[in-house]
Amino acid sequence: MTEAKQGDTVKVHYTVRLGDNMILSSTTDHEPLQFTIGAGQVLPGFEQALVGMNPGELKTILIPAEGAFGPHLDEMVVAVDRTQLPEDFNPKAGEQVQFRQPDGQIMTVLVTDVSELSVTIDANHPLAGKDLTFDIQFLEIV
Repeated sequence: MTEAKQGDTVKVHYTVRLGDNMILSSTTDHEPLQFTIGAGQVLPGFEQALVGMNPGELKTILIPAEGAFGPHLDEMVVAVDRTQLPEDFNPKAGEQVQFRQPDGQIMTVLVTDVSELSVTIDANHPLAGKDLTFDIQFLEIV
């Protein structure tokens, strides 16, 4: 059989879980994920897990937070004074909102606290600080 290597386009099914076994996402009931190993389309640890695998193989891997979406950074949680926000902006804690950054990029943040004077937002990725377990079923090299 042909082993997967850098530059191969592959198809896989996967299920990703948190440490408590809560399933975050799965392709098992959908179309498989197709990507090119080494193209940076998926997490590097996920890509590297496929190198050397043969179609039909199954593998379970753990990608620590540092290799997934990074640690949860306290400096990415900030309280924004309400005077800096539009008057009609009335978010609720737990809500995700989008802001346009000065460079034009859209940033999605989580509102963690709301008071009369400020709105606290968390700009960390929702999976920052989380270890991820992937169950991988390698289907084919395309």
